[in-house]
Amino acid sequence: MKRYRNATQWGVYIVGVEDGRIVDVQGVKEDPDPSDIGQVLVDGIQHKTRIKRPAIRKGWLEGGDRQRHLRGIDEFCDVPWDEALELAANELKRIADEHGNTAIFGGSYGWASAGRFHHAQSQLHRFLNLMGGCTRAMNSYSTAAAQVILPHVIAPWPQMELQQTTLQNIIEHTQLFVAFGGLPKRNAQVAYGGVTEHRTAIDLSRARAAGTEFVSISPVANDTEADLKASWLAPVPGTDVALMLGLAYVLDTQNLTATAFLRSHCVGYGRVKDYLLGKTDGIAKTPRWASSICGVPVDEIESLALKMAGRRTFLTAAWSLQRGDHGEQPYWMLVTLAAMLGQIGLPGGGFGFGYSAEAFVGTNYKRFNWATLPKGRNPTGFAIPVARIADMLENPGAEIQYDGRGIQYPAIKAIYWAGGNPFHHHQDLNRLASAWRKPDTVIVNEPWWTPVAQWADIVFPATTSLERTDICASSHDPYAHLMQKAIAPQHQARADHEIFAGLAQVLGFVDAFTENKTEREWIQDIWQRSQSIAQKQGFELPSFAQWEVEGVYRLPSEPRVRDWLADFRADPARFPLATPSGKLELYSETVAGFGYDDCPGQATWMTPLEWQEVDRTAYPLHLLTPQPRHRLHSQFDQSAHSQASKIKGHEVITMHPNAAAQRSLEPEDVVRVFNTRGACLAGVALDSQMREDTVSLPTGAWFKPCPITGIELNGNPNVLTRDKGTSQLAQGPSAHTCLVQVEKYQPFL
Repeated sequence: MKRYRNATQWGVYIVGVEDGRIVDVQGVKEDPDPSDIGQVLVDGIQHKTRIKRPAIRKGWLEGGDRQRHLRGIDEFCDVPWDEALELAANELKRIADEHGNTAIFGGSYGWASAGRFHHAQSQLHRFLNLMGGCTRAMNSYSTAAAQVILPHVIAPWPQMELQQTTLQNIIEHTQLFVAFGGLPKRNAQVAYGGVTEHRTAIDLSRARAAGTEFVSISPVANDTEADLKASWLAPVPGTDVALMLGLAYVLDTQNLTATAFLRSHCVGYGRVKDYLLGKTDGIAKTPRWASSICGVPVDEIESLALKMAGRRTFLTAAWSLQRGDHGEQPYWMLVTLAAMLGQIGLPGGGFGFGYSAEAFVGTNYKRFNWATLPKGRNPTGFAIPVARIADMLENPGAEIQYDGRGIQYPAIKAIYWAGGNPFHHHQDLNRLASAWRKPDTVIVNEPWWTPVAQWADIVFPATTSLERTDICASSHDPYAHLMQKAIAPQHQARADHEIFAGLAQVLGFVDAFTENKTEREWIQDIWQRSQSIAQKQGFELPSFAQWEVEGVYRLPSEPRVRDWLADFRADPARFPLATPSGKLELYSETVAGFGYDDCPGQATWMTPLEWQEVDRTAYPLHLLTPQPRHRLHSQFDQSAHSQASKIKGHEVITMHPNAAAQRSLEPEDVVRVFNTRGACLAGVALDSQMREDTVSLPTGAWFKPCPITGIELNGNPNVLTRDKGTSQLAQGPSAHTCLVQVEKYQPFL
């Protein structure tokens, strides 16, 4: 057996290969807690679902309107590489010539590969930029609302993401850790760009052993690991803002606010106070008021507020909180609540976002920006919020608001997708499927017959990270790994770089795209440019030849344990924030000036649109759509490791026993989960440690609608979620605000 080091977005592994087949996957010695997601590689890479050769949809080849109505259900014809490349290149050129480059949507999502060279999104954007540009997506499905609201309140998202208070600081100083949305270990298995050391669960356990008390605020108890022995508060999904306001009311009315800090480091608390006391809307945000909305008992709200004020307290919110209707508000309110406590910038105090959301949050590593594949400039300069893709396809020429400005949707005539699966990430997949049939042509690079490949017109078989050489290195991981080619490219698969080089050859700019560099030369170029960056920061990377032989390099250690915003706390004049006032903006004149009725100038409770428009008696259950434990998003859902987690081939929906009994359901029953937007099948599991009005169905099952009934067969919850922007400010996804009903499935006869 030969062994190779390779990397994924959920860890670095040593892969065992015999006779050209992957037979074994083990975590590297540097990883104290390897993710078992790595087992998907054993059969997933060489699975029967691999795309063997270039394929073109039959109806597209036949001409006319290319039978776009058959996209997603049509047959495919195998064609030679040269023919497929020429057809695709000529189609892209036709559309650019006739409609302009904004008519081409360059779709990608950055989880496709942990490699820095073979990164599908970078390769796609480099190619399209050299061709004249395209329309792109901006922000992410994970944190779109946060990315837009927080710069108005405190700081740009990338800065916060990598500079938050370290878990080591929390271990040493935090007495009370309050987690809105919990601290699910399953999410901390992954990190964009790759992860070497899985430490989140270990460090949180160390904090508990050191005396930190945890409070988990989530509709389900298992959002926090049992070993943390967390107190559990179970609010109605999507009501965290109301709960926070109730906590804030107690702090204010019992004179527990840090008035000096609010005066010196914040702006707008006077308006916040008026809102809390009901002077602006006639409704005092008392614990009783909060309880009537969130369902947490009054005494528990009051008790938690007093406990927070009396201890060194750290507040955090999961990324999931801002993926709901008015998703900007819980993050803004968390900052407001932390400011009222006045512990921001103190050791072990203050707030942060996404602890346990990804493996790197709170780690004590040196932050180093490795060189990347140059993508160049997008000549169109045009982008839309990523959660509005279906809306754009359906409404060419329409204008939406985004962060204080208008964005007019272009008329998209071609989609080129490489990396990621929109039929996983997007909401209301039935709407997306309908909108996906509107462009003239859809081109996809993909290793497997995933939903996005099945819904394409031209499909190029792409290699996986185990079929090529690359470098794994990211700004939040202390290691750089040589990703070794472990197996030969399967069937006729080619690397994305080779595919785009073939298209560029037809279009006449192959030299500009490849710069006449081989794969190894590109990796060497990235390393050498990284060496220059390191020299400017006062340290040396090893030579490329040395790193290539050793296969791994660890950056120098971080010099200190970080207290995020400690400098700002010590001297706000010398270390101002990147806000108009230089302070924490609990009220933002900028946001207020936009005039958005769904995102006013301060953190505000607003009733979700779903609650107002949906018949609550017909659809009484709140649907949670967490990340799956056995895979990253929808990647390798075809693998045995992922399939073993299912019930009768369906994703598992978890229900409270009482909710199941009311519907005469037993464990492992197959059920129909439905609302007015769609329906899917799922297998039942029971959990008494969750709200009775809540069900949980993980994302990531491959989208497979029944051609007769329309029911999604595998258990993809995004056929149920509403495709609505969080607000006019961020236009992020609001999937976590969703009401459904569940019933025993009666097969169609």
